[in-house]
Amino acid sequence: MQLTPIGTIHTPFRQIADMPVQPSGASGVSGRIELRPELVEGLKDLDGFSHIIVLYHFHQVSRVSLTVTPFLDPNPRGVFATRAPTRPNPIGLSVLTLKAIHGNTLEVENVDMLDGTPLLDIKPYVPEFDQRTKVRSGWLEQASGRSFTARSDRRFE
Repeated sequence: MQLTPIGTIHTPFRQIADMPVQPSGASGVSGRIELRPELVEGLKDLDGFSHIIVLYHFHQVSRVSLTVTPFLDPNPRGVFATRAPTRPNPIGLSVLTLKAIHGNTLEVENVDMLDGTPLLDIKPYVPEFDQRTKVRSGWLEQASGRSFTARSDRRFE
């Protein structure tokens, strides 16, 4: 399997330390996505959506760890029960607000990733498909609300 980035995500975050750890902690933080120009046709009709799901590569991660201590909890957890970047396949996911599209550039908000992050895919966020009821959040139920203020450090570099 080989993946090729389809673009680059630009954000105000130049270093990993002090970044928001989730889009909920990056409310109102603006960024932009530059899609490769030859892919701009794929943006047709995306402007009708208020939110997008972006999949990206955690390009500054240099190791894999199957047990991690997440930002929102002091207890070690299995990496698949977290959104930590030190995964076997370092792929991130964020739901962003889509503000505008200009050619191959998407203006977005609530960015929680490092500047220069390679973009793997864009999908429209559709509440009928993506929202769930009767949801359990496992160990994160104890951390409810802390994602709004939590900031990154260098633990996952």
